[in-house]
Amino acid sequence: MEPARRLPHTYTTSQPLFVTFRLHGSLPANRPFSREQILTSGKAFAAMDKLLDGAATGALHLKRPEIAEIIAQAIKEGDYRFRRYALHAWVIMANHVHLLVTPNVIATRWLGPLKGYTSHEANKRTGTEGQPLWQDESYDHCVRNTESFAKIRLCIEQNPVKAGLVEDPKDFLWSSGR
Repeated sequence: MEPARRLPHTYTTSQPLFVTFRLHGSLPANRPFSREQILTSGKAFAAMDKLLDGAATGALHLKRPEIAEIIAQAIKEGDYRFRRYALHAWVIMANHVHLLVTPNVIATRWLGPLKGYTSHEANKRTGTEGQPLWQDESYDHCVRNTESFAKIRLCIEQNPVKAGLVEDPKDFLWSSGR
């Protein structure tokens, strides 16, 4: 069973938002940190992100090009086709996704449909209909200033480099860094 969220979801529009969501069961049940050891949500996120980047346990469906393409296309369409948000940066890793967006609608009107559609389509391709693809919870954080915005954008696009997948973000197919 997943631990309770540390913070409520951010339901804002017209302000940049950093969002991370991950595959169901992508973190080990016996994480090397506990709620008592990590007191801030920022530290908890950093620890979680490090574990996810290692991609040592759980489902790794997003490594499959046909699944990553479904996710990438849906992310882009949320911007240019449905206009649910302005998309600033994104990356699809083996077991999680990072987005930097400025929502035009509240998260339940763009993140829910994004996760729902991609789950349905990915499950059709993997033959796992009815199984959860995404973890119910996601991490979200309002971006308060241009300095934070630039830092988050760079972190998102450098994520494949940090994880040792490529040397240059331009070489990673599933990212706005390309």
